Parts: sequence; C-alpha cells; structure tokens
Amino acid sequence: MGNKRKQHSKEFKARVALEAVKGVKSLSELASEFKLHSTQIRQWKSQLTREAAELFERGRSSRAVDEETLTAPLYEEIGRLKMEVKFLQKKC
Repeated sequence: MGNKRKQHSKEFKARVALEAVKGVKSLSELASEFKLHSTQIRQWKSQLTREAAELFERGRSSRAVDEETLTAPLYEEIGRLKMEVKFLQKKC
C-alpha cells in the first residue's frame, strides 16, 4: 500500500506561499525547510498571486449569491418533506 497523502491546513499553505512570494529564500530552500516539493510551493505561490485581488473586492456580492444558491434547494426540500408529512398524516 502507498503512503497516505498529507493534507495541509490553509494557514500552512498561506504561510508557505507568502514566504515564496517574499523571495527571501529560494524554492529549494523553502522545500527543504517545510518538507514539501518545490512544485507544490510553486503552485501555492501562483494561486496566491492569482487570487489575491479577490480579497479586496468591494461588497463581495459573489458570496451573497453563493449563499442563496446553497439555501434555495434546501428550502425546496423542506417544503417537499412538509407536504409528504401532511400526506402521510391524512392516510393514518
């Protein structure tokens, strides 16, 4: 059997990516320090630089839309289940 994959916390990923963006140490130095592969550090660094602008968006309306799209199906299911309960109560 193979080794279990490591799952790193988002705080750890952010810390490593920030160190890479700072550029004080090379990727190979960071890889040996954090016991990671340099490709992984490069991916986290590029993700940080690519998505950094989203942190400063005004209003953050995209999150409000996401909440609505998540809750709408749940409310539909609640309504459907209430109708089923009423139907089953009539049968008994």
